[in-house]
Amino acid sequence: MARRLLSSAPLLFLVSALTFVLVSLVPGDPARTIVGQHATAEQYAAVRSQLGLDDSLPAQYWHWMAHALHGDLGSSLFSGEAVTAVLNARLPVSLSLIVAGTLVSGILGVSLGVLTARRGGFLVRIVDGLSLVGLAVPAFWFALVLIAVLAVKLRWFPVTGYVPLTEDPVQWARCLVLPVVSLSLGTVAMIAKQTRDSVLDTLGRDFVRVMQANGFSRRSILYRHVLRNAALPVVTVLGVVLISLLATAVFVETVFAMPGLGLLTQQATIQHDIPVIQGAVLYITVLVVVVNLLVDLTYRQLDPRVRTS
Repeated sequence: MARRLLSSAPLLFLVSALTFVLVSLVPGDPARTIVGQHATAEQYAAVRSQLGLDDSLPAQYWHWMAHALHGDLGSSLFSGEAVTAVLNARLPVSLSLIVAGTLVSGILGVSLGVLTARRGGFLVRIVDGLSLVGLAVPAFWFALVLIAVLAVKLRWFPVTGYVPLTEDPVQWARCLVLPVVSLSLGTVAMIAKQTRDSVLDTLGRDFVRVMQANGFSRRSILYRHVLRNAALPVVTVLGVVLISLLATAVFVETVFAMPGLGLLTQQATIQHDIPVIQGAVLYITVLVVVVNLLVDLTYRQLDPRVRTS
């Protein structure tokens, strides 16, 4: 585990450096956006100097990195707010969406996978069909359909926005329903297919036949022994799903106007607000590292052989 943490440091450095370079290639000039098109050359030059945009790209990145190592991610070029304060205010929104989407995908996906492994038949075709639909239909398009039907026409859920959990838990849950359903459409079927295949593969192993010959009930074999042995591939898929939701959440937050990291990153990219973009990418990269660490810890709990490797 310590080695994984140490190996994450170069990853954070590489991602931040690459992001800095890519953002610099995006057309746009934050100094010109701030002063406007009718500002004088002196005003424009003063703002560029104040923002540090006159320095070379390596010098700008080194300056950012030196402050980031001390926990200072700088200030927004437009609002002047500290980047950490802006990101910390948006983080609970994204975490609520991603964690809820992962839980819904995991619970429904594993349940459907076990059910189809036990019974097969028509349920298998339904899950396979949902998988194709989930992979073919973009999450943002499905989100628009849900808004049109369940929010605008039936008025069961709010159209857009977000209410913090601490203010009103009921409204918080209602605000998350449609975004979470949009995120989970394809991932539920994906997890169900992986669970079904893994359970069926485990059911065909020799130790299952021995237990059946010794009179163990099918229910006991499935829930006490097979699921544990079939869990490793499912945990891997859950980790991949959680990371993929980080990217998909950008589009869902935009559709539902949820003030999360995804929507903030999109707005900062349009404005060429480099400190906010750098900070948001850093936060997202840390989340990916944490997910990978959680997957490793789960492996160690499920398979003793991993603990000694």
